[in-house]
Amino acid sequence: MAGVLLYGVIGWLLDRWWGTGFMVAVGILVGACLGLYMTWARFGSFGPPAPGDDPEGSGSSTSTRT
Repeated sequence: MAGVLLYGVIGWLLDRWWGTGFMVAVGILVGACLGLYMTWARFGSFGPPAPGDDPEGSGSSTSTRT
């Protein structure tokens, strides 16, 4: 959300400086794309974990719950 706001404001400022009317939309789109990219880079793929991955990070394949 912050990326959309930040790049939208940057686009608005460029619009005022250059006298154009489309940089706000470009800034919002760039901010949204960067936000999605940063989320993907942080958390990895959006799919289910691959077979054999240990999502709990315990290092063992047996359960110790009783």
